[in-house]
Amino acid sequence: MQYPFITAEEAADFIKNDYVIGIGGFSSVGTPKAVTAALAVKAEAEHAKGNPFQVSVIAGGSTGDQIDGALSRAKAMKYRAGFQSNKDLRTAINNGEVQYSDIHLSHVAQDLRYGFLGHMDVAIIEAADITPEGELVLTTSVGVTPTIAACADKIIVELNAHHPAYIVGMHDLYEPINPPYRREIPVYTPGDRIGSKTLKVDPKKVLGVVKTDLPDSIAAFTKPDPVTTKIGENVANFLISELRKGRIPKEFLPLQSGVGNIANAVLGGLGSCPDIPPFTMFTEVIQNSVIGLMKEGRITFASGSSLTLSDDVLQDVYANYDFFKDKLMLRPQEVSNSPELCRRLGIIAINTALEADIFGNVNSTNVCGSKMMNGIGGSADFSRNAYLSIFTCPSVAKGGVISAIVPMASHIDSSENSVRILATEQGVADLRGKSPLQKAQTIIENCVHPEYKELLWDYLKMAAGHAHTPMTLKKALAMHIAFEETGDMRNTKWD
Repeated sequence: MQYPFITAEEAADFIKNDYVIGIGGFSSVGTPKAVTAALAVKAEAEHAKGNPFQVSVIAGGSTGDQIDGALSRAKAMKYRAGFQSNKDLRTAINNGEVQYSDIHLSHVAQDLRYGFLGHMDVAIIEAADITPEGELVLTTSVGVTPTIAACADKIIVELNAHHPAYIVGMHDLYEPINPPYRREIPVYTPGDRIGSKTLKVDPKKVLGVVKTDLPDSIAAFTKPDPVTTKIGENVANFLISELRKGRIPKEFLPLQSGVGNIANAVLGGLGSCPDIPPFTMFTEVIQNSVIGLMKEGRITFASGSSLTLSDDVLQDVYANYDFFKDKLMLRPQEVSNSPELCRRLGIIAINTALEADIFGNVNSTNVCGSKMMNGIGGSADFSRNAYLSIFTCPSVAKGGVISAIVPMASHIDSSENSVRILATEQGVADLRGKSPLQKAQTIIENCVHPEYKELLWDYLKMAAGHAHTPMTLKKALAMHIAFEETGDMRNTKWD
């Protein structure tokens, strides 16, 4: 099957004002790069002529600067659904320039199939190769790619020579059937293969193929600092204790780890601990630390939706693909984040919080309750259904003027009912089986920074009474108000 080759500009010219675009890929890797950059240029030219030009973008995860950044700067995006992490898009969202729908990662594909997100005009998908039958070999991620290929009227393919064709087989592409005919997703161990190695598309939908040779663009990982290192040690020591007590099976359980430097530090702490046996991962994002631990024999298999690696580490994987090919699998995010599979496999979920309150409610998304940071991602997919759900964060931020532990979270993404363990560099709070008062006492004692401990003890004493949850509405957000008014939560006054 031969598809016509076109330029990025020709592809962009097909996209009209008010189109809905589906983006393949996940976590800023494996996403298209050339067509959206050309689309941003087209938007600026149309605006210069006085013509309206904006599109809506639906993606499973963050897409990188070539999409979210370029379209935001060109004032070409009016709506965005799915996780995002781009600074320029974040600014546009918080300024009201872009309407943003934050969706659980496990829901995006099914919401598209169910028609909840409306009609999709075109899907843009990156591929490493196109088979003689016209099927696509995806690159470093999957996300919602199978679903946008099925739902969109037309498909544009970016054939990226930066990724070798021999990675065919790294992907396991499977879409559940819609209710009422849906069956179980037949994954019983992280390595079970249930789908296709290549993406089958309707040839009549393919507008053309744009040739590229562009690396993924992800933010550099910083080395663990003393705070993130200590958080990693605290989580590792807690899991070792659970293993010794028999509350985690001696074979251990698959791990899910969120994105970023804290997640990398936690994995590093677990991987370097000889008391934890070699383990598998069933997660969203496979980061640099996973590859290092695979080479050391500490991680035996990793299933995810993306290989979010720095380019040097990715090229190492490609150069040693015979070693890695039976240890890595990339799936659609509704499989990698499936609540059904999380519960079945017994996932130990480790995610990062922006803030948590003294009762264990976690805010993952909104600064001071209103300013969007990145989105909920998949943290709640896992936390609600995990064998053990752990949230981590530094106890303070911005040099100490913000406490990550507050009387009441300014926004709640994972409620106290889903959060079993909270960990900071100060220590670990085990919230299982505790009442709200007991949770508050445990969190303040173990997780709060010393500069905020007395402040939060005073709040708890003031709020404690006959109510089940000791809180006072008049004071619950006082620390946030103190920060907004004075720039420092330590200036909070309860009287």
